[in-house]
Amino acid sequence: MNKTLLRKLALDAGIHFPGPVEFIPEGVASDYNLAMDAQPALVTVTNAGIPAYLANYVDPALIEVLIAPMKAAQILGESKKGDWTMDTATFGLIESTGEASSYGDYSENGSTGVNANWPMRQQYRYQTVAQWGDLELEKWGLARIDFASRLKIAKALTLNKYQNSTYFFGVSGLQNYGLLNDSSLVASISPTAAWSLEATTGAVVYDDIRRIFAQLQTQMGGTINMEQEMVLAMSPTTEVSLTKTNTYNVNVVDQIKKNFPNMRIETAPEYTTASGELVQLIAMNVEGQQTATCAFSEKMRAHGVVRKASSFQEKMSQGTWGTIIFRPAAIASMIGV
Repeated sequence: MNKTLLRKLALDAGIHFPGPVEFIPEGVASDYNLAMDAQPALVTVTNAGIPAYLANYVDPALIEVLIAPMKAAQILGESKKGDWTMDTATFGLIESTGEASSYGDYSENGSTGVNANWPMRQQYRYQTVAQWGDLELEKWGLARIDFASRLKIAKALTLNKYQNSTYFFGVSGLQNYGLLNDSSLVASISPTAAWSLEATTGAVVYDDIRRIFAQLQTQMGGTINMEQEMVLAMSPTTEVSLTKTNTYNVNVVDQIKKNFPNMRIETAPEYTTASGELVQLIAMNVEGQQTATCAFSEKMRAHGVVRKASSFQEKMSQGTWGTIIFRPAAIASMIGV
């Protein structure tokens, strides 16, 4: 459309454009097919819209996968014994002996003495190693994840999980025993009935706990009483039975709090055993002597980050003595609840 045509439209037809507009410059050959190239048939591949990943939301919060709780140290407490250079640990056990005899001016009957034993435990050292590469670290960074730090958390968790296992079961093949399998523990008694059965009432459950306490008194020769600081340990499954009630609608937990004011209840999955549900009653201290402790030599030893050609490596280790039970008689148990 040229300027002459625009003026003619304005004069003859009253059609005005806002200033001179040249759609096709004068003197240039016109190819009107250029304006007719929007055809029904597509040259490109059919597409529904934008790339799908652009409509995807990535939550920056990371959800931790749940793991079984580590409760051995919570039940008994833990303590450091020696260090990682020690292969064995020896514990002195002293016993007073003696007999009395009828008095006589010239009699020399009767005697007193002391007997000592030296039980021994062996240390078990264990480790875990983590590796990460330069490119791997950068790729995890694209997801806003500090991969190296997450590996440190995973290493600590791996070692602590194993340590908790040794506190309950020791280490096979060594003089290293746990709270549940030490051969010096007194044999477990049997329950009146399985606590989980619908027909088993709260009265039956509480009476079985009283029976465990009576067994503990027998083992300890009357050196403990109902005011004693004690731990009643069981599995989370068994703990549910403590909510059962008696004929007066009083549940087992309330009865325990009333009659055993210093008894606390602890749970750990390890009390679900191949032989059935296990319950232990532990007198924590008797006449100033601790009954048992979870023992370690090294809680965490980091051996340093090693730089390789295009990666890193780090080793961490720990050491365990298992559970040291100083007075096995101060632990009574019931199996099959």
